[in-house]
Amino acid sequence: MSSSSDDDAPLVNNKANGAKSADHIPKSVDQAMDKGNPSSSRVMPGVSIRMGPVEKMDVDKLETNGHANGTGNGKRKARSSATNGKSYKETSASEDEDNVPLTKRRRTAPAKPGSLSSSELSDVPLAKTTLKKPPKAAAHDIGEESDSDVPLGQKLAKEKANIERRAEKEAKAIRAEEKKTTTTKQKSKKAKDDSDDEALARKRKTPAKKKANGVKKDESDDDDIPLRKKAPVNKTKAKSGPTTPAKKGKKAVKVEETAEDLEAEEEEEEYRWWEDPTKGDGTKKWTTLEHNGVVFPPPYEPLPKNVKMRYDGTPVTLVPEAEEVAGFYGSMLNSTVNIENPTFNKNFFSDFKEVLDKTGHAKDKDGNKIKIKDFEKCDFKPIFEYYDAQRAEKKALPAAEKKALKAAKDEAEAPYMYCTWDGRKQKVGNFRVEPPGLFRGRGEHPKTGKVKKRVSPEQITINIGKEATVPAPPEGHEWKEVKHDNEGTWLAMWQENINGAYKYVMLAANSDIKGQSDYKKFEKARELKKHIDRIRKDYNRDLKAELMADRQRATAVYLIDQFALRAGNEKGEDEADTVGCCSLKFEHVTLRPPNTVIFDFLGKDSIRCYDEVEVDPQVFKNLKIFKKSPKKEGDEIFDRLTTSALNKHLGSYMTGLTAKVFRTYNASWTMSTLLREMKSTGSIPEKVKDYNDANRKVAILCNHKRTVAAGHAGQIEKMQDKINGLRYQQWRIKQMMLDIDPKLKKKRGADYFQLPTDLDEDWIKEHQAALVEEQRVKIRKKFEKDNEKRVAEGEKEMKAKELDERMEAADELEKKFKKENKTKKIEAEGKGPTVDKMEANLDKLTQRIETMKLQTEDKENNKEVALGTSKINYIDPRLTVVFSKKFNVPIERSFSKTLREKFDWAIKSVDENWEF
Repeated sequence: MSSSSDDDAPLVNNKANGAKSADHIPKSVDQAMDKGNPSSSRVMPGVSIRMGPVEKMDVDKLETNGHANGTGNGKRKARSSATNGKSYKETSASEDEDNVPLTKRRRTAPAKPGSLSSSELSDVPLAKTTLKKPPKAAAHDIGEESDSDVPLGQKLAKEKANIERRAEKEAKAIRAEEKKTTTTKQKSKKAKDDSDDEALARKRKTPAKKKANGVKKDESDDDDIPLRKKAPVNKTKAKSGPTTPAKKGKKAVKVEETAEDLEAEEEEEEYRWWEDPTKGDGTKKWTTLEHNGVVFPPPYEPLPKNVKMRYDGTPVTLVPEAEEVAGFYGSMLNSTVNIENPTFNKNFFSDFKEVLDKTGHAKDKDGNKIKIKDFEKCDFKPIFEYYDAQRAEKKALPAAEKKALKAAKDEAEAPYMYCTWDGRKQKVGNFRVEPPGLFRGRGEHPKTGKVKKRVSPEQITINIGKEATVPAPPEGHEWKEVKHDNEGTWLAMWQENINGAYKYVMLAANSDIKGQSDYKKFEKARELKKHIDRIRKDYNRDLKAELMADRQRATAVYLIDQFALRAGNEKGEDEADTVGCCSLKFEHVTLRPPNTVIFDFLGKDSIRCYDEVEVDPQVFKNLKIFKKSPKKEGDEIFDRLTTSALNKHLGSYMTGLTAKVFRTYNASWTMSTLLREMKSTGSIPEKVKDYNDANRKVAILCNHKRTVAAGHAGQIEKMQDKINGLRYQQWRIKQMMLDIDPKLKKKRGADYFQLPTDLDEDWIKEHQAALVEEQRVKIRKKFEKDNEKRVAEGEKEMKAKELDERMEAADELEKKFKKENKTKKIEAEGKGPTVDKMEANLDKLTQRIETMKLQTEDKENNKEVALGTSKINYIDPRLTVVFSKKFNVPIERSFSKTLREKFDWAIKSVDENWEF
């Protein structure tokens, strides 16, 4: 960098509350920096070359409030539990903040400036000095050929540039068409008005003719009559068709309705709200609302007297409140990912001690008080063994008993499953209050392990219609408050104790209200395509603005648009150190010349976001200016920009435009472009893989990432085992062919009949044992199912002897495998076995193997890419429907039953020719 005095001049004001950027940026600073970095010509942004986080991120040790800097909260998805069904986040993923009462919205406060030691801006990437980089994404991770001569980053960056150029071209075309249409309408309206004026003038001059009965006949038609004054149309007659003319003195004969007429009537009963453009406008969400409240978790059942936690080897007695908390930890000793986490253990024991201090700690068998001080001396194993035995017992229940228990539970919860919303029955998404337990969190959450307290009725606010009957709270309790807020879509709410966040009972994902919310979200993204070229042109211009606030805003919009960074919000002191674009701090961004930016921070849900991206040289230069000394760790980079100011600026382009709309637009537009170019052929699995490859590109280009699931390696191993099992079947069939015709070995060569080298004898014996056990399980399940049927039909159950007889088939299979292993010969099976039949079976197995290989490859490629996030939240579901109809792929292959219900409006509203 140039040593010019202008360049060295401070561009920040060093105030008492931390360094803040200066108001303006002198042109001399830009010029000096350009000299230091001659390659300042504009380039298209690259794509992330990291798909992290893969390895654990180093985090500060916990101190006050569960975090080194005193922060300890963050947004996260509510975790499902055995008694909780779907999470609230899943059931209200598309709800806007508008549905939250103003009085309950989170108050934000500026973050306190960092107190860490000062560090000068360095061009040496942080990743090279202190952090390990996650491994690079391989070419196959996005469905590309690994032997391509073009580097992956260049290939996708080029594709992204082409997509953006097409977006610019389409935006201009849409606006031109709208302008043309508007002009045509104006001309048409003027011509009609002139024609009406002339007609009215003629009517005034021409006297009306009279009929014989003396009634005036109006020569004009009823176009001038307001619609509400026109005679009503007889819909029944119109729908039923012409009736037979009535003869004198006889009643008219009614035409019978056909099956088609009845079907049409049924269709009319379905509320197709997406075809009613006026529905959902305004702030009033409902006129009448009735529901039955919420379901509380069952009260705590104390442990048997012989099951006790041990402290320093001594069994101790706890009061029920403390015993319940001990049980939270004891029941999950098999969850090593949590109990081996020091943060989880520290937070749990801190909360556990609070309860112990309140309840008087523990007592031994003689009633002597024992004060529990050390976590290491606590032994929760007896509690775990009790709960683990209960789980095993429940799992071992006969299918009929499980079914009866579920039926009883469903019957008890039935009144809460639906509400009546404006006279229509709507399913409630989650009517169960979250049970108490230990907070897990996602990623490196600083509050993991803390105790989620039991929610009482006194904490819950009910939202219901004024005329409706308020649901009764549990006996001896009362609701915190009853509201009649028809501008909100929530039915009940309460504040949880971990993060202070409000939990809401909302309608189910497949309800009209949820569907309308999703529909409006994607329509808003569709509207953005008309303005995207102007927005990009403006922020590229303002990247060189002299006003610091304008330059920071333009840089932020660039990062949000090009790299799908979330906007980020100001947070209070008690929240987790999760950030977005506007709240990035000095230490979160490292610059590597000539134009690589390294982002490393905790993003949404406390998941580490690590990205290395190539940016426009002007953006690189701007970030260097924003980080200029005396800024240091803890200082914000975009210190003259807030999320509200950013969204207010975006709203000037288009009503309702906010930073989050860019993620939806970019994902949907990218998928739309890829679908236009897609020429998917082959089998259904091959077509599904083509769709997933496109979805994967969207996820990478739009920066949708996830941590690798803990069980991913095991799942891949199981899939590979299934493939190996099919290969073993193929080998057995080939041996049967030799049994039928030994001469085949000479004709086809010995290699054709060889056992695959990776399937050794040990693997074969293990696999054979698994096949025998699998058959035993199937026989046992079939026996139980047959018995259930007999009981239901009033017949006697079959005796255990019948099961033993059925098990003989598995015993025979086991004997057959032992004989094959001993004699090294496999006899042909089946009725009238022939070589042709065996070859047909081989072909079927080959097809199954290829399908499973595709599925395994797909799963492996997706391990670090959040395809579900893209498909459910950001890609317009109508595009998935277009793919399904265009390439004749059943929608079930893309959308699960839950998603088909959620996106029912999308499935029914478009055909293969629809475009985003």
